[in-house]
Amino acid sequence: MSSHRAATRYAKSMIELARDEKILDEVYNDMMLFSAVIEQNRVFAVMLKNPIIKHDKKRKILHALFDKRMQKLSILAFDLVTKKNRENILNEIAAEFQVQYNTIKGLQVADITTTIDLDDDLRMKFNELVEEISGKKASLNEIIDESIVGGFILNVGDRRLDQSIKSQLNNIRRELTN
Repeated sequence: MSSHRAATRYAKSMIELARDEKILDEVYNDMMLFSAVIEQNRVFAVMLKNPIIKHDKKRKILHALFDKRMQKLSILAFDLVTKKNRENILNEIAAEFQVQYNTIKGLQVADITTTIDLDDDLRMKFNELVEEISGKKASLNEIIDESIVGGFILNVGDRRLDQSIKSQLNNIRRELTN
């Protein structure tokens, strides 16, 4: 079975169990935490995918990191996945859980890249733009990237609105060289 397919099935099962236990939002927060740890700690991410490190050792590390910070359901899911020697897809499971959660909640996740922190007024305008584009309630991931010089880049699903100064300068450069 492909890793994406397995991750989708594990995530779906976790969603169903979390709904039954009425802790869906809490387990979602657990998956967000796990994804953040993976993103911020490359050593941890590599360790999970390393076939040389024993599965029991990985399970102990997961418990040490998350036992007191996550719902029991999340920890049990990590245990099950580790016992099945599939801990290398834990990040995919967390990501797929988030996708399924957003679908259930009617949320459209969008990435907004700017050179500065958004104030409340700008955040509200970008939320409205995402809702207009997708027809769903917006959830923004704010990314600061000074290399775009100014303006913004908005990614909504498979759509991209690039209004960055860097992009505009590149377009002008292309026109002048052609």
